[in-house]
Amino acid sequence: MEIASDIALWYRSGKPPVPIRWVLIRDPKGKLDPIPLQCTDLSLSPIQIVQHYLKRWQVEVTFEEVRAHLGVETQRQWSDLSILRTTPALMALFSVITLWADTLNSWQKLTVFQTAWYFKPYPTYSDAVASVRYRI
Repeated sequence: MEIASDIALWYRSGKPPVPIRWVLIRDPKGKLDPIPLQCTDLSLSPIQIVQHYLKRWQVEVTFEEVRAHLGVETQRQWSDLSILRTTPALMALFSVITLWADTLNSWQKLTVFQTAWYFKPYPTYSDAVASVRYRI
């Protein structure tokens, strides 16, 4: 991978300009699209910014799983307070299911549902939910 970086000013309407460090990651073989990153912490090196970006992947996957399986962002409450309570409760439920599934896995009782078209070497969150539901 090739990395280019510099400092620029980010202009927003009605706000003072903010200095940012931009980082561009490019595949020299051209197989992957270039990835632009920005950071307001000018003390970080380009490599540190890329490392922080890579750490976010697990968080993004977690948010996607919570949306897909537990319905985050589809709540139908009327009260702002109930909306503020529901998302943390669903995130806690995600954690409880994950910990329970990990325990089932250590007992070798976690069911990994295979498909006909590909082999899954690791359980997915839907496998975890299904195994926990089955055990309940």
